Amino acid sequence: MRGNALQLMTRKANGDDFAAQSPNGEDLMSRRKHAPQVWQPRYTLTPAIARGLREIEAALALVARAPLPPAAQAELRRRARLRSTHYSTRIEGNRLTLAEAEQVIANKGATFAGRERDAREVRNYWNALLRVEEWAAQKLPITENLIRRLHALVEKGARAKPTPYRDGQNVIRDLQSGAVIYLPPEAKDVPTLMAEMTAWVNRAEKANAPIPLIAGLAHYQFVTIHPYYDGNGRTARLLATFLLHRGGYGLNGYFSLEEHHARDLAAYYRSLATHPHHNYYEGRADADLTPWLEYFIQTLANVFVAAQEEALRHSPRGSAGGAKLLERFDHRARVVLGLFAYAERITTRQVADALGLSERMARVLLREWTRAGWLIVAEPSNRKRAYALAEDYRQVIGNVSAMPE
Repeated sequence: MRGNALQLMTRKANGDDFAAQSPNGEDLMSRRKHAPQVWQPRYTLTPAIARGLREIEAALALVARAPLPPAAQAELRRRARLRSTHYSTRIEGNRLTLAEAEQVIANKGATFAGRERDAREVRNYWNALLRVEEWAAQKLPITENLIRRLHALVEKGARAKPTPYRDGQNVIRDLQSGAVIYLPPEAKDVPTLMAEMTAWVNRAEKANAPIPLIAGLAHYQFVTIHPYYDGNGRTARLLATFLLHRGGYGLNGYFSLEEHHARDLAAYYRSLATHPHHNYYEGRADADLTPWLEYFIQTLANVFVAAQEEALRHSPRGSAGGAKLLERFDHRARVVLGLFAYAERITTRQVADALGLSERMARVLLREWTRAGWLIVAEPSNRKRAYALAEDYRQVIGNVSAMPE
């Protein structure tokens, strides 16, 4: 198994502290304590967290008041997804460059000799991210089955069945010294801990806790439980993204939180190391999560401010008429409208890929949008059927070719 975030965390942050706890291969399981029956995360709402939450809200409001042409939206969203995919997989040891990841996503047949697994990971993450956005738009509840489905997308691909939790111990060791750096909870405790985590998320949402706090705490607890042998970091980051999008903090898909984690890995790993002991049952279970939340909220605030600035740069002047015309479009329709930035005609397959749907579901939506009058059938034959924009809507498609990289 290649190095994951927790393996790298000790090597990059404070590995000596962790390694000192397991001299001579001590049997740490003999010191196991019972897992808590109810997860109650411990944290304090510090001034730094409160300030970060205010910055997030302000950026969210500004982006909402800065409507962009659909083409600009589509391009900003595509770039953010690409960066999220590249940097989240890179954290786990993926060797593809950003340009290579873009090539893999654009061309389903693209691969690189000796890095076939890397290409597969990138495709899986991209598709999982599309599905996360779709689930969030549908307001699906957070459940263990949804998490298992998400992990299956990350590890196995679109057609995989929901992944069962690990059935054995997952000892995380330093890649260089071999020392134990984290001992997650035993497999028999994982189902209870996962059930408690999802139950807490649902309770916190009902209590109107700040969504960014919920996303950050769910991220932390998932990687702490480490319910799978592999793919825990990627799944945790996608889970946080799902909770943000579903809770109204998707920022139109313009942000890449994964990129900011990857650009300062030491800070990311250091913040996750909330307790000096490597055994979950020796302090990790009830650690004070305030330092992690301060890191997560401030990072998210920085990401939102950066996305806000980019959106404002591309917000056209005098676009009130176009913005009013677009008010009738939901999330899916706006994504599809953005496809016309790259082509005069689109196909059912392109719509299905953009929305992460089956072609059958894409055809249903296309028929609905044609009846609504903003799409027309440009090629009526069943085999080559294509769609174009109605004349009134062509004016709202901006030119993204001049957008700076």
